[in-house]
Amino acid sequence: MAKKAPRRTAERILETTLALFNRFGEPNVSTTLISAELGISPGNLYYHFPAKDELINSLFDRYEQALNDLLPASDGVRNVEDAWFFMHTLFELIWQHRFLYRDLNDLLSKNRRLEMHFQWVLKSKALAVKSMLATMNQAGALKMNLHETDTTATSMVVVLTYWLSFEYVCNPRQALEPANAQSTLMRGAHHVLNLLVPYLENAEKSHLQRLVEAYSSPASLPV
Repeated sequence: MAKKAPRRTAERILETTLALFNRFGEPNVSTTLISAELGISPGNLYYHFPAKDELINSLFDRYEQALNDLLPASDGVRNVEDAWFFMHTLFELIWQHRFLYRDLNDLLSKNRRLEMHFQWVLKSKALAVKSMLATMNQAGALKMNLHETDTTATSMVVVLTYWLSFEYVCNPRQALEPANAQSTLMRGAHHVLNLLVPYLENAEKSHLQRLVEAYSSPASLPV
């Protein structure tokens, strides 16, 4: 049997950096720690990524591309169940790159490129949420006028963007640990969609409550 080719060093560096950033927060992870975790020399790390910002930018580029691939799915959201799974998938992507959201203000203050691109992220999320609300409106799942759509979409994006920060403040030692991922993401999806309750048709309100109860039950969470 032919041996698998070893992963390219640059790929290993990015995977390890993402894991360390997510676990400890970007400000607390040095390039020295990254190279030590990988078992490579700092010179080898610098050969591939001459500065820490290049690591951050490369990881953000991956997140941005994944987000760009996901957001068009908002056009297919017609009811609460579709919206639940779309929001949960979006939160899963955010969770996979949670260091960006945990340390967002600090990162943006230090990295002009990230500052500019994250503005695109916010605009893209808002457009996707507006598209979702418009489709649900057309399908009869909710009733919402144009002004309500704009303000509600903005509120939903705010919760999407700062939910992990809120969870972290509530429980700094455990909130962003992998074991808590499912419950954290479920709460985030619930609170985002709860903003739609005043506009949902009665059957959709009831279905949202059933979804929350189902995914909040112990059987639905990882052991």
